[in-house]
Amino acid sequence: MSDTPVRPGRPLVRKLPQLPSAVRGLAPASALRLSRPSDTWFKPALSVVVASAVPHLTLLAVGRLDLIVYTMAGSLCALYGHGLPYARRARAVAGVVLGMAAGLAVSLVTASLTGSTAVLIAVGALLAAVQKVLCDATRIGPPGHVIFTFVSSAALFAPQRLGQIPGHLALTLGAGAFAWLVALAPALVRREGPERRAVARALEAAAVCAAARDPRDRSAANPGPRNRDAADPGPRHHNAADPGPRHRNAAAAAVHAAWQCLLASGRPTPVRRSLERLVVHAEAAFVAPGPATGAAHPERLRAWAALTRGRGPVPTPPPAPGTADELYGIDAERAVLRAREGRRAARRALLRRLGPGSPLLPVAVRTLIGCALAGYLCAALGVGRPYWAIVTAASLYQANITLSWNRTLQRTLGNLLGVLVFAAVLPVSRISPPALVCCCLFFGFAAEALITRNYWLGSVAVTPMALLVLEFGGAHPAGELIGDRVLDTVLGAATGFLAATLVTNRRATGRVEQALDATDRARAAAERTVADPAAAPTERDRTRRALTASLVELREAGDTAAGEWWQRALPEQRLLAAERAGHRTLAATAPRRGPAAHAPSIGAE
Repeated sequence: MSDTPVRPGRPLVRKLPQLPSAVRGLAPASALRLSRPSDTWFKPALSVVVASAVPHLTLLAVGRLDLIVYTMAGSLCALYGHGLPYARRARAVAGVVLGMAAGLAVSLVTASLTGSTAVLIAVGALLAAVQKVLCDATRIGPPGHVIFTFVSSAALFAPQRLGQIPGHLALTLGAGAFAWLVALAPALVRREGPERRAVARALEAAAVCAAARDPRDRSAANPGPRNRDAADPGPRHHNAADPGPRHRNAAAAAVHAAWQCLLASGRPTPVRRSLERLVVHAEAAFVAPGPATGAAHPERLRAWAALTRGRGPVPTPPPAPGTADELYGIDAERAVLRAREGRRAARRALLRRLGPGSPLLPVAVRTLIGCALAGYLCAALGVGRPYWAIVTAASLYQANITLSWNRTLQRTLGNLLGVLVFAAVLPVSRISPPALVCCCLFFGFAAEALITRNYWLGSVAVTPMALLVLEFGGAHPAGELIGDRVLDTVLGAATGFLAATLVTNRRATGRVEQALDATDRARAAAERTVADPAAAPTERDRTRRALTASLVELREAGDTAAGEWWQRALPEQRLLAAERAGHRTLAATAPRRGPAAHAPSIGAE
């Protein structure tokens, strides 16, 4: 999602060409500013090192380091799925391995059949566009499509014969199978680890939202300087008990993510039951109007979050109103999702995201044109490795033009600094083959350790790792590698962003309008169940979760559209009104959660 909020009070009709509020996000300082590292940065970092070390050391022992490029394609699959519960992670990483092998197969077959640079660049650009759309549609990021594009583009320009392809693909699949085991290995130690982290984030977001309603705890809700663009778009002297849309939207997204994680986690266990009860409390604190008290007090929520994130037992909260009905409804919803009709509905939703009216298609066209232009321009200038330009261009394309501009700055700065790091470390890597392997493993860990701070910082480690991979096939002149990489970076970034500005995404506003309609329908359904005394508690819970999901989608669509230009006028006032009405409806559901204020919890320990 974009970090650029929708500003209120602008005219509903704007002239084209349109430079929306996203222009404020084009400042280089905001794009390059470092943030706090992810709370799970070490998981992909350690996973990729372990998944790479075993194949690397095996090939080192047999004297075939030239094959590392094929095992790396499988090892890099260990970067995916770390935010998913293990039941879903198993399927997701398996799909990543198969998708990686499929893209590599296309590249290897193409490379073995033709030596035409023009054809290879065209196939590389087409693969990049397809990989971008599929990763966005399945929401398999991070790291998204960039790893797929890096592997398939590099393979296009590697010498290849048809008879070698089965063996090379077998290496990729073997390394991918090991990466799959590495990604799932933590389940043996902490089976509910992903669910615990998701619930802890929900509790922390709910604590911030609850603290924002309490003037005595205002500093906890606003730890940094207040951003007026993110403030509640009402009168200057608004209700002090209103936490504002920024906190409400963050809490809604975190609670929704926690429920989705628990729904996808498999059969209920005592730990998951406790986690579900904690999410009920987080949701109650998020939707409840008025000052936060009791279990909804910010300090209580923060304490539960710390215990949930830790390695000790999950806290067992007191029963919240309607907890039994809530958990019963979650069980019913989980059963529906796992049934055949639920799986069919999920497939239909995926096909809709890939359909002719999908807002992802303009981004795919940007990727295709930008990667092709970057590759052909570098080839025309005589650069020996145009796939670097293709990967640079492919890495720029984010949800909107503002994020793409930020990524352009980050990628360019990171690559240029990374080239300097490569120049410094190259003599060390050439001491011996084990030194080269150790350097690659180190930079693989460093890249994942730093990239959550900012993409450019991670690119400083990614660039030398990508350059060192070429050393496995034999030493190359350092000046040639450095010069080609600098030229490819500059040309790829320039042509890639040029394509992003020329290929408009006017479907972004259409996605907002569709999300507005869906939110209106979800709000109407929730209001009907709240007003109906005979409505089943499980139905009230289902409609409330549907409304929360629609508000999350609406905010994501609004942020994406706010970062685009050359589009239709954004219905900002309707978007803000829909969010306010939706959150008011959620608050109205709080007192009607269940028939008993102290209903016993299902599966209580």
